[in-house]
Amino acid sequence: MVSALPLPTGKAPTRTYQVANRTDTYTRDGSRTLRTTTWYPKGTAGKFPVVLFSHGLNGLPEDFRPLLSKWAAAGFVVVAPAYPNTSRNSGKFDIADVLNQPADGSFVLTQALAGPLKDIMDPERLGAAGHSAGGITTVGLFTTSRDPRLRSGVVFAGAAIGVGSGFSGAAVPLMFVHGDADEVVSYASGKEIFDAAPWPKALFTLPGGDHSTAYMRESAKAYPAVAASTLDFLRYSLYGDTAARGRLAADAKPAGTLDDKLG
Repeated sequence: MVSALPLPTGKAPTRTYQVANRTDTYTRDGSRTLRTTTWYPKGTAGKFPVVLFSHGLNGLPEDFRPLLSKWAAAGFVVVAPAYPNTSRNSGKFDIADVLNQPADGSFVLTQALAGPLKDIMDPERLGAAGHSAGGITTVGLFTTSRDPRLRSGVVFAGAAIGVGSGFSGAAVPLMFVHGDADEVVSYASGKEIFDAAPWPKALFTLPGGDHSTAYMRESAKAYPAVAASTLDFLRYSLYGDTAARGRLAADAKPAGTLDDKLG
């Protein structure tokens, strides 16, 4: 039996915070420059859960601003690096460099927790999320490059390419979101890693959903359901809000189906 980290106990904030953002640059191993955008609740006291967000190939954190700022407005600090060799306009584009990104993500988390926003970050409530290659990065943070600090994961249109399905360490809740018409990362590959995960988990399937529209465009038909369900999952997994857990099926219903094995 795999040991599980206990969920936090409490309720997520019910208010909507004003959101601010800042950009910091961190350098790992002297050469891996990580320009990092952070969205966070503005002008507040207390500590908030932190979510590391990883973009996909040729992407940037700003591409996901509507979703990430929505998370921040609900009481999360979202830390989103632009990876040095897979982000848009990177000087040296290299698909294989995705395998170095889990270590980059852990490094960015460590730097952010010691940085200018440290007073509003709770180091005991850390999660990771990502899209496409960033989804692979996120899976890697729970497999080959397990970061034991993480208590929650959200994988958008991701897979296990290069990072495997050997989930390790204490079990934590995971949520997978995937369109069954994804033309870049097949739904079958996303379903495969969901099936392989031995931990509490949920799969939100978007019928007819493509690779990125529902996660990046507020105008997309499925966007409200994706935003609501992932936010309630984070409220559940990083705040311990059981009421949010109870809303997941209803959150997903307008846009797809939820295979709920969170326990």
